[in-house]
Amino acid sequence: MAENFNTYIDNIEVGFWRELCISEGELMFFDKGAEFVKAGNVGRYIGYIKSGTMKYVVHSDDGTEHVIGLEFSGEFVTDFPFSLYRLPSRASIIAVSPCHVYCVPVTKVASLMEADQRVKDIVMHSTEAVYSTVYDRYVDMHTKTSHRRYNELVNRHPDLFSLFSLRDIASFLNITPTHLSRLRKNS
Repeated sequence: MAENFNTYIDNIEVGFWRELCISEGELMFFDKGAEFVKAGNVGRYIGYIKSGTMKYVVHSDDGTEHVIGLEFSGEFVTDFPFSLYRLPSRASIIAVSPCHVYCVPVTKVASLMEADQRVKDIVMHSTEAVYSTVYDRYVDMHTKTSHRRYNELVNRHPDLFSLFSLRDIASFLNITPTHLSRLRKNS
């Protein structure tokens, strides 16, 4: 099993991204509920979360919120790779708790990609890692029981319930909060 909750972290050049965000970025504060990026807008930053947590949110036709991603302190936050290609985000990224994030403009990263093949390769491999994480979650949603997905989620991040609401975790697992409560009780 991978070390990190978001398995893409295990397969990217973390040092490169962290150093880029810290050295070339600006430390920004996002209060609880603030949007790092809003669905329909082009993301402006790639961020390294110094402290706090964020969630990726989409809304169904009836307005129901669906949590499709969770990010933790020590991880990266962005609408990757779409922001690099100046494409509108499909999801909003919202601070779940007060966050300090080192934000490097995507325009800076795009310029680095144009000037340096190594950076272009790092972006390509990072894109592949993010895709792999998302695809694995998609496959899991169709092949694993909600109980197994819950157990794997909690094993990856045992303090998950102290960082995110029951509702957000249930949404991420694509189950109801009531079902999640039953899973917690029976585990």
